[in-house]
Amino acid sequence: MLPNAPSSPPLSGIRVVEFAGLGPAPYAGMLLADLGADVLRIARPDAPELFPVRNAPQDRGRRQILLDLKKAEAIEQGLRIAGKADVLIEGFRPGVMERLGLGPDVVLGRNPKLIYGRMTGWGQDGPLANTAGHDLTYLALTGVLEAIGPENGPPVPPLNLVGDMGGGGAFLVIGILSALLERQRSGLGQVIDAAIIDGTVSQLALILGLRAGGLWGGARGQNILDGGAPFYRTYRCLDGKYVAVAALESKFFAMLVQGVGLDAAALLPVQWDRARWPALQSELAATFATKPRDAWASLFEKTDACVAPVLSFDEAARHPHNAARSTYAEVDGHLQPPPAPRFSRSPTSLSSRSDSGEDVLKEWGVEA
Repeated sequence: MLPNAPSSPPLSGIRVVEFAGLGPAPYAGMLLADLGADVLRIARPDAPELFPVRNAPQDRGRRQILLDLKKAEAIEQGLRIAGKADVLIEGFRPGVMERLGLGPDVVLGRNPKLIYGRMTGWGQDGPLANTAGHDLTYLALTGVLEAIGPENGPPVPPLNLVGDMGGGGAFLVIGILSALLERQRSGLGQVIDAAIIDGTVSQLALILGLRAGGLWGGARGQNILDGGAPFYRTYRCLDGKYVAVAALESKFFAMLVQGVGLDAAALLPVQWDRARWPALQSELAATFATKPRDAWASLFEKTDACVAPVLSFDEAARHPHNAARSTYAEVDGHLQPPPAPRFSRSPTSLSSRSDSGEDVLKEWGVEA
């Protein structure tokens, strides 16, 4: 039986140096800091910001120092810091760190146990490796973007969750944690080539499986999980708000049609008859349009029909389930995501470090 006494966060004692950049690399730094790692960010003086948001959630949990990496003494300081770290994160185009004198060969030569995490859109090699891109660019070339959106409309950007955060930052953290475990056996560090296109395609495992099995082959908006199925889509309600319907299983579909007052006995046998989907979709749309969103939410609450109100961020933070679990946090009057996942013995918490980067250099044994 595992002991129940609380302990430090899971990554306590792990030192991470993060070279400041954009997008998924800072998100990976946030995740590692949330898990208890000691993250030191090296930022460039007067570096331009794409989204100049003060106290942005993905920047939390770090201490920061400024180094002008155009100067030799700053490069040497970066090498000394990396020499004391367990993990290094960088999100530049391939070759940038090498030109600075901070590439893997040099850094691992000084610190063979270092996990060197490289975050890019296209990967470290390939014809597009040195080409600029953003989340939407990568989704376009993986096939993901073409599959998202309404049947008769254009592809829809799914925020930047699928590429930057899911396929990028989260997969970089998976690689780092795996490499830290492997280091316990080998005693050696290694380089992680985390590319957004690779992580994004990995997330297609279910969809590609459905495609191979003949269950996914229609155009955008005509398939099971893209809004084509009348039992897996959103519907507009009387007040202009929406409900999300996800009644995939037959028993859940039965609860759905019974709940809206349709004939379950007649509809159950044809749930998967694609020829009937347009008519069923029209019937459900007309039915949901007769009541406000919250009336439908109340009707289906605590049932297994898989019908839920489509909430705004503020509404989501106030929802009783999210409130009970503190699924959202509020910092200085603004919503933030708390650390995830949750641990039984190694609790995590929102970190708001106030000491400076120079303080961490002392702790790491690096001369300021």
